[in-house]
Amino acid sequence: MLFCPKCGSIMMPKQEKGKNVLSCSCGYKKENNEEIKIKEVNEREKEREIEVADEEQSLEPLIDAECPKCRHGKAHNWIVQTRAADEPPTRFFKCEKCKHTWREYK
Repeated sequence: MLFCPKCGSIMMPKQEKGKNVLSCSCGYKKENNEEIKIKEVNEREKEREIEVADEEQSLEPLIDAECPKCRHGKAHNWIVQTRAADEPPTRFFKCEKCKHTWREYK
């Protein structure tokens, strides 16, 4: 890649009267006896391995909450906006032991 010595812009190859010429948008031209080639190199991003979480492994935080089904004292919880934006969100719970899911409205 060559830059214009006059304005600093990138010089683009053109053919004028059968000759290869590097020209700039400011009007500067440089004749070149060598063959002008535009070469673009694309490096592909390395493939990444993504770990898939098991069904048993949960990303939700574990809190103290009593399961209505088995009375276990720990549950995972998450919040979802299930109604209009001016209404409070719904809290969902999933028992750590029996996997029972329930919700709490406030």
